[in-house]
Amino acid sequence: MSSGASINVLYVDDELHNLNSFKAGFRRLFNIFTAESALEGRKILEAENIHVIITDQRMPVMTGIEFLESIIPDFPDPIRILLTGYADINAVIDAINRGQVYKYIQKPWMDEDLRINIEKAFEIYSLRKENRELTQQLILANKQLEFLLRQNNLLP
Repeated sequence: MSSGASINVLYVDDELHNLNSFKAGFRRLFNIFTAESALEGRKILEAENIHVIITDQRMPVMTGIEFLESIIPDFPDPIRILLTGYADINAVIDAINRGQVYKYIQKPWMDEDLRINIEKAFEIYSLRKENRELTQQLILANKQLEFLLRQNNLLP
């Protein structure tokens, strides 16, 4: 995907070395935003147009799933990826059901796999946005046709 630089990615993790590693590995491909907590992640979401959110599952105060679930009402559009160093099937089920997670990836991540998943997530984001825009255009066109039809019925 050649438009990588236009993809805004937020990575939330309480481990600073993970944030630094992620930023170093992907800053040339994507616009990277990092946060050390769910609260900091929410502030970034309020200030930036984020397309893909990646979060660690195990964080103090609020887990990754809890964070993703908490932002759905205010930020429903970004595509969500959950990272964890632990193979916990209950976390996977929770992530899918509660946090509307697109992908579940185990740490340590493989750079190439994560890059591909970020790009695929952005494709989904873009397609959903385009679908919403086309739906709005269709609704407007239908209203205009209904108006014209009503006008025609009024004419002798």
